[in-house]
This record gives sequence, C-alpha cells and structure tokens, in this order.
Amino acid sequence: MSAENVETLFINGQWVAASNQATRTIYCPADGSEVGVVSEATTEDTERAIAAARAAFESGVWADKPAAERGDFLLAVAASIRERKDEFARAEALDTGKRLVEAEGDMEDIISAFRHFGKIADHYPGRLVDAGDPTVVSRVVHEPIGVVGMITPWNFPLLQASWKIAPAIATGNSFVIKPAELTPHTTMLIVDVMDKLGLPAGVANVVLGDGGTVGAPLSTHKDIDLVSFTGGLITGRKIAESAAHTVKDVALELGGKNPNVIFADADFEAALDNALNAGFLDSGLVCSAGTRLIVQDTIAEQFVDELVRRAANIVMGGPFDDKAETGPLVSAEHRDKVTDYVNRGVEAGARLRTGGNWGGPEHENGYFYAPTVLDQCTSDNPAVVEEGFGPVITVETFSTEDEAIAIANDTDYGLAGAVWSSDTGVTNRVSRKLRHGTIWVNDYHPYLPQAEWGGFKQSGIGRELGITGMEEYTVSKHIYENTEPAVSGWFPQK
Repeated sequence: MSAENVETLFINGQWVAASNQATRTIYCPADGSEVGVVSEATTEDTERAIAAARAAFESGVWADKPAAERGDFLLAVAASIRERKDEFARAEALDTGKRLVEAEGDMEDIISAFRHFGKIADHYPGRLVDAGDPTVVSRVVHEPIGVVGMITPWNFPLLQASWKIAPAIATGNSFVIKPAELTPHTTMLIVDVMDKLGLPAGVANVVLGDGGTVGAPLSTHKDIDLVSFTGGLITGRKIAESAAHTVKDVALELGGKNPNVIFADADFEAALDNALNAGFLDSGLVCSAGTRLIVQDTIAEQFVDELVRRAANIVMGGPFDDKAETGPLVSAEHRDKVTDYVNRGVEAGARLRTGGNWGGPEHENGYFYAPTVLDQCTSDNPAVVEEGFGPVITVETFSTEDEAIAIANDTDYGLAGAVWSSDTGVTNRVSRKLRHGTIWVNDYHPYLPQAEWGGFKQSGIGRELGITGMEEYTVSKHIYENTEPAVSGWFPQK
C-alpha cells in the first residue's frame, strides 16, 4: 500500500492522508501479525483538525441543535455499534491483543455509554434562581464548553473514547480525538459511524500518531477549551502543566493503585475468585485493577496459597484462541517495564510465588507476561507503591480494621478499591473511610454508566460518566433579565 493511499485522518468531514504522507504499521501484540497501515499525522495536521472543530462549533451547526436531537443521534450511534458489533470487537482484539470475548464485552459497555448519554442529553436545561424580585427572571443555563481535545489510552481504546465522545456530542461540542498510536482502528470506526449518520463536518475529527507530535497541541492550543486525557500519571502531569498556559479546563483520569481488602469472615470462594478477576482480567491492563491485595492475617496463608495455585494455571493466548484465559501486553516496551517492575519488587524484599516470566515457546511471537503473585510485601516496596499496569498482584496483610484502612489509603492514588466481609458494619465503615473514587463491596470491577467514575488524589481531576461526566463538557452561564427596566438613580441626571 503506497503512502498516498493511506487516508486515515478524519479532518473536517474528510478522510485524508498525513500532510507529509507518513504512515505507521499496526501489529497485533499477540503474535506480531500486521493489522493495518495508518496515517501518522504531523503537528500541522492536528492544528488543521482543531481549526475545523473550532469553525464547526462557532457556526452552531451542532451546538444549536436541540438537545433531544443530539440525544437521538447518540442512540443511533449505539444502534449502529450493535449492528457492527462483530466488526468492532474484532478490530479491538487485533489492535490490543485481548481475547475476543473480552473485546465483545467491551462493546456492550460502549453501547451502554452511548445510550446513557443519549437518554439524558435533554434532561439538564438549567434552573431558575430566585432573585427576590418579581420583575427579575434569573436563569442558570448550561452551554457546551466549545472544542474538546481528547487523548485516549491503548488498553480500552473505544471504551475510553466513548466516555468522552458521548457526553461531548450530547452537550453540543466539537472535538479532536487522538487515540493511542498502537490502537487506532476502533476510534476510526466510531467516527465513520457518526459520519455516516450525518454528523456535520468538523464536529468530529481524528488525528493519529505519537503524543509528543500529534497530541501536544491538544493541551497547548488556544482554540481547545477542554483537554480530556486518560492515561499515565507522568503524561497527565505534563498535560496539566501545558494546559495551564491557556487556562483551559482539564479532565484527567490517571490510573490507580487499587486495594482489594479481604477480611477473614468474607465468603472465601467468592473473594478468591474475584481476587483473580480483580488482578488478572484483561492481563491486569485496567486502571482500576485490584492488584494490591490486602488480606487479614488469620486467613492470609491459606488464601494466598490458593491464589498462587490458581494463578499458575491461567492459560495465556491470543484473541482467537478458545483455550486462552488472558492475553498479552501491548508492546515489547511495556513488557520490559512490567519485567523491571517485578524485578525491583523482588529486590526490595517481595517473594515471587508464581509468574515473573514471558511464558513458554508458544508465546515467543507475542508480548506475554505470566500472571504473577508477589507476597510478603511492605508498603514501601516499589511494587506496592507504583502502578505496574500488568498481571501482577502484590500481597500485604493486616490484623485490625483500622490497620486495613490505613494500609489501603497509604497510596498517592485513589481511583478504586474493594472490601470483602460478611459483616455489613465492617463494609459500611471501611467503604466510607477508603479514599478512592469507586468502592466495591463484596464484588470487583462492575461499573454503571449512570454512576460517576474518577479518582481522588493523583488518580486525576474531574469525573466521567454519570451526570457529572456530562457536566464536564459544559460551562454554566447566569442570565439575569430585568423585565421592567428603570433608571437606577445611582448617579445624578445632569
């Protein structure tokens, strides 16, 4: 395929090539097979996309549509994803290497997100404010924030995009989205769906490429009103710093180091099964993964021994391997980071109980890392402190309720966590005292698009999903109307 035929940037309603004709080949992390060739944008391409989004917003071509009409559009997007679910899931599985069944589950969550924001798009027109004067009509209205820059990660490419695109479209904004450079295809597909459904040119724009070149203008350009980023803490800090120069709004979801607290009276089998799910689902490549297991000392030995036994039996494989129970990491670079993370944890005193390797000969063509358990961990171990973002569970123990809470909150992050106990008094107290944005009680991982998602401390700024997730994409305006204007008399009339 020649470079001039690779037209995978979507700018102002047209699929176009990069201005310098550069391309990138996308490979499946499970076996190294080629998935596709896409355009590699330049900074100038991003700036053209921003200009198109700004022009579309200022024209009112989408912002002036009735909110109910914008909501109906999102419901149509959800229906189109449903019709093309197999195509979307396959594209997601090939880009990420995750099992097809996991990608199919992601599609259901994506459909739910579009439906949620479609249904509530016209539910928040504003409110009347009592001015204490019958001649005054005082209103607070919510208007679209303007042009949104979106930067999304590689672990849940379309899911994270949907959490941003759906509320942005619901509230009348235009946007430019940059997916992770390794996983672009489902973002291209969703914009194709919106284009075919009649979204006006310039409202949705896609640029592909690396963050430093393509993504940087989304946090620095004066015509971007909000930058919404999901990804790592270091990059998030840079985006916040860059955005400060133009005093634009920022929404950051930066991951977590999520405690999964198991009390001795918890349902042993349910807690054990969900501990595996918490740490190893999607190869642990989940920002809310429960990779920090905190177990009451009286059951710790039995619980961890069984956890290790089951983790060692988890089968690794590619998207279309029916026997596979977990997939690969996204790249060789990321696998090296996870390897180093585990090695440093062991050097600091953790005991490697299982895993810590790249699998067998059958995995040599992919970027696999075996499910890993490190026990005898302390709170200062780098494997406990840092977000490893891989299939690695660390184990700490506690004796009292207060100790469990202190250990679980001893982190710079605060995205999610769980508490397991058959005592509702314990679960109520602990869930209220944990400083994390989502708390599961006797469960792990489910979320609802109707409920806000986001973290405390260095897990980020702002919220996605729920009502607040839509309000992130609006600005409030106070309109004070005097229905009987009169001379104020403040200054003499002379």
